Amino acid sequence: MVKVITYGTYDLLHYGHIRLLERAKALGDYLIVGVTADDFDKQRGKINVRQSLMERIEAVRATGFADEVIVEEYEGQKIDDIRKYDVDIFTVGSDWVGKFDYLNEYCQVIYLPRTEGVSSSELRESDSPVRLGLVGDARFVSKLWREVPFVNGLRVAALCTRSGALSAQGRREGLTLVTEDYDGLLDAVDAVYLRSRPEEHAFQIRRALERGKHVLCESPLTLSRREGEELMALAKEKKLILMEAIKTAYATAYARLLLLVKGGRIGEVLSVDAACTSLRGPDDAAEWNGIHEWGPTALLPVFQMLGTDYRDCRIASRFRDGGHDSFTKLDFVYEHAVASVKVGDGVKTEGELIVSGTGGYLYVPAPWWKTDYFELRCEDPADNKRWFYQLDGEGIRYELVAFTRAIERGRLISDIGENVTLAIASVMESFDAKRNMVLL
Repeated sequence: MVKVITYGTYDLLHYGHIRLLERAKALGDYLIVGVTADDFDKQRGKINVRQSLMERIEAVRATGFADEVIVEEYEGQKIDDIRKYDVDIFTVGSDWVGKFDYLNEYCQVIYLPRTEGVSSSELRESDSPVRLGLVGDARFVSKLWREVPFVNGLRVAALCTRSGALSAQGRREGLTLVTEDYDGLLDAVDAVYLRSRPEEHAFQIRRALERGKHVLCESPLTLSRREGEELMALAKEKKLILMEAIKTAYATAYARLLLLVKGGRIGEVLSVDAACTSLRGPDDAAEWNGIHEWGPTALLPVFQMLGTDYRDCRIASRFRDGGHDSFTKLDFVYEHAVASVKVGDGVKTEGELIVSGTGGYLYVPAPWWKTDYFELRCEDPADNKRWFYQLDGEGIRYELVAFTRAIERGRLISDIGENVTLAIASVMESFDAKRNMVLL
């Protein structure tokens, strides 16, 4: 029996894929098809894949050419698979000529001509892209702008800002609309990304939803729980996407860490300690509280790992002359656990994340919010383990992909639950009211 193996993403399976599988099948008696996992695609820079892994696997199976379908999950797996399945022929499209010659040491390598004039990338790009409007004055808007081109199905169409530097960038980029008029921006876009001041969020979100626009809003979504609940209800009524932006939530390493915690890898979680601080502060520091800038990120692991039903929250803050906090510490008490959060613009501490459990602890070094590496540490050092994951664009592009997919599907499957969004808003509300607060 001659065994043949081939690999691909098979996103939006089309005639070209089918012809390639058909020719691969004709090379032997038994065809194994490797479908790349979502995480492996991200590592290879293919973050714009439209379909889930299971959807792509089912599409390959439906062609009837694959005798066996496997999942490709890591670099170097091709050699392992060739040995494991006793493969005779490795084949792939001719656009990879020379790339896999090294596999000739293990089996015969055949490059098959691809069907001209059709590709998954072209199919994705042929869709009308979502016209995104950027709103805000901070330098982060420029960083966000640089990530949009990595996401198929999305383009920056307009900019609303009071920043002269951002306005100049918009004109250099050839935008047809650079304005300070938010309503004018809404006329020109399908969706908005809000990086405006937190106190403006509720109004801007409501205005966008009322005008039929999808919203991706930098956290905190709102500064009160009631406003958050009302806006979520309005988005559902209008059948629009309202999504909170915390880029850490979309980092592969952070998602894996969360799965380990939920899976009981460190036993029962008794403590979560997170710190996010900066001496420099944001470029609009005079208009931002440190709790608004860093609080949502630091609160994310607390609420995702311990839940939002805490018994008590104590706040200690130091305020600068402008009336905004430069440092805030929050201490949470749960029924069977505790959490501590330190945030600030104007103070510096080790920006690490430590999750303590009855079976060990997870350690993420500074800056943990750009998670690409973490450790499991146990009583016996021989049981310690490390995980490494590539993080491109600080997670911003993955966040944009999630938003674009939600718009395409007409439903939000967010990495940040509504209960977490509302719990963050509740903390902001308590801070603004100075409830359970000690002034330093």
